[in-house]
Amino acid sequence: MRKRILIFAALIMAALLRTVACTNLIVGKNASADGSVLVSYSADSYGLFGELYHYPATTWPKGSMLDVYEWDTGKYLGKIEQAPRTYNVIGNINEFQLTIAETTFGGRPELVDTLGILDYGSLIYIALQRSRTAREAIKTMTDLVQKYGYYSGGESFTIADPNEVWVMEMIGKGPGIRGAVWVAVRIPDDCISAHANQARIHHFDMEDKANCLYSPDVISFAREMGYFNGLNKEFSFSQAYAPLDFGARRYCEARVWSFFRRINPEMDAYLSYIYGQTDEPMPLYIKPSRKLSVCDIRDAMRDHYEGTPLDITNDIGAGIYKAPYRLSPLSFKVGEETYFNERPIATQQSTFVFVAQMRANRPDPIGGVLWFSVDDANMSVFTPVYCCTDRVPDCYAPGGADYITFSWDNAFWIFNWVSNMVYPRYSLMIGDLKKEQRRLEQTFEEAQAGIETAAMHMYEADPQKAREFLTNYTAMTAQTTFDAWKKLGEFLIVKYNDGVVKREKEGVFERNEIGQPASVIRPGYPKEFLEELVKATGTRYKVPE
Repeated sequence: MRKRILIFAALIMAALLRTVACTNLIVGKNASADGSVLVSYSADSYGLFGELYHYPATTWPKGSMLDVYEWDTGKYLGKIEQAPRTYNVIGNINEFQLTIAETTFGGRPELVDTLGILDYGSLIYIALQRSRTAREAIKTMTDLVQKYGYYSGGESFTIADPNEVWVMEMIGKGPGIRGAVWVAVRIPDDCISAHANQARIHHFDMEDKANCLYSPDVISFAREMGYFNGLNKEFSFSQAYAPLDFGARRYCEARVWSFFRRINPEMDAYLSYIYGQTDEPMPLYIKPSRKLSVCDIRDAMRDHYEGTPLDITNDIGAGIYKAPYRLSPLSFKVGEETYFNERPIATQQSTFVFVAQMRANRPDPIGGVLWFSVDDANMSVFTPVYCCTDRVPDCYAPGGADYITFSWDNAFWIFNWVSNMVYPRYSLMIGDLKKEQRRLEQTFEEAQAGIETAAMHMYEADPQKAREFLTNYTAMTAQTTFDAWKKLGEFLIVKYNDGVVKREKEGVFERNEIGQPASVIRPGYPKEFLEELVKATGTRYKVPE
């Protein structure tokens, strides 16, 4: 029986790693330009629908129970006791600016507790409803899995509030064994960190109780299972519970490396680690060479390894129009040999992406902003969602849509409609998209100070009025962006219809002297492609003299 359970656990992990691949970028408050703690998250999963979640603040009667459903699949897992009071949660931030994000590293498949009640997704949103600070969330999450069991595979969590940010890594103990082994490390305020589907905590200071928390058996359990047999000071959580392989380096750690080297050129030295030429891992956190803004992190979430040896825009895989994307799966066979595609931070299967901004120098309703977008970060717009928001903007709610049900009233589908027009002719069309993207995001950036000044004045007189004001502003910016993107889609299909380009100036299509549409531009194929075509076909298409 145990063998069958372990096989089932392995199958679950294999399926999970095929479908879930996320990225978190992290900035401590003294490493940011304005004193914000910053956390980004990309939910990259085929099958997951992009929407803005909401859990309203509620007082629950004594004895209430909570049904738990697996976040990825909707499978019912069981019941747990409900808390007497839960807090308002919008997306992955709650009313106290607490933010929790994740990436799945999987780890050893035999450690999945197939009988547990709490998966990683439900654990996130339950902890957000029950916790006010990062430390409190760590306790909430670890207490819950100890009591009810942990259903998922290995997971890296980012847990942040306006004052501090932690990375916690957790994995179960096997079928029917309650609890988990875990370690949480506080990222220094003047540092940045990241994780991307590979466990990143190696050695940790067990004596530093202020900055390191862990389960009592995190090392002894590894010894019991035969994963580790050295001295305690030599113990690496990552090596014990998520042994490194090619995919962990090239698909996962490479994304961390790309972020780090954007901010600190010294990280170029770790390219040999990504290539598998050395086993010395990258540090969990580094000091940046400059202070970072929301804009910097937003742009980093749009990274495709541009300007690095891993850049994917200049070989045949990019196609005629230099698209920085590769179709899944990540590996493929030609004959008897196995090959792979690079996996950058920005990817087409993203369902939603955010950059959470948490600020201790403002009241919570004003200090916490979830800069939120649906679909691929590179092809979408981040709009401000204040943490006090108590209703979901219509365009960010399902409204009858889901992953296989299209709706012209839903942001996930409108952004996917536009991006999937651009993907096949990327270099030809991306400039139009980027122009509108910059216009909208710059508008929201420039408005932020004024909006928050107005909200502060309201808050001093009537906090509830300030919350309503910011909730309305959240809805307005979301709807404005949705409307603008729908118009962008209409513009693109007119401009690039049937492989030609309509002449336009400042967004207005040109007409000739008698009022008819101006003659079209016929871009044809890029010169490099035509040269390769002739090489491949010889004289077949040569015009006779």
